[in-house]
Amino acid sequence: MNTLSIRRANAQDWPAVAALLARNKLPRDGAEAHIDDFFVATLDGGIIGVAGTEMRGSVALLRSVSIDAAHQNGGLGSRLVRHVLADAAARGVQDIYLLTTSAADYFPRLGFAVARREDVPTALLASAEFQGACPCSAKLMHRRLGNALAKPRIADAVNT
Repeated sequence: MNTLSIRRANAQDWPAVAALLARNKLPRDGAEAHIDDFFVATLDGGIIGVAGTEMRGSVALLRSVSIDAAHQNGGLGSRLVRHVLADAAARGVQDIYLLTTSAADYFPRLGFAVARREDVPTALLASAEFQGACPCSAKLMHRRLGNALAKPRIADAVNT
């Protein structure tokens, strides 16, 4: 039937999420501790995409945006990121940041702009990504969130 859905992740999803991150060469350090703030895309029950946040008060770190190779370039990554952004905004996050070594050209279409490392809020510096999981060469990007984002659709199911 090929039913695609996006739902909040849970602890039981961690092995599949960790494997997906590893296949796409993304850091896993610190991610499991925030799995409750992640969303997964599933196709017929199997996890094919993930994106999440590390919530730190009114700021958050977008991390672990990863799509299985067989499902890339079809808009699923953008759907997941928009879903995560809407969830973060609904939870009071004002600013969201990310670090990337390979997708600096991708995130501007989702409203992110390159930012300076010296402008990172102190609350985010405790993240494993800032503590060495991401190399110093990773680009920092930022997006201000507002009330204009739509509410997330947890049961965002479509037939493909």
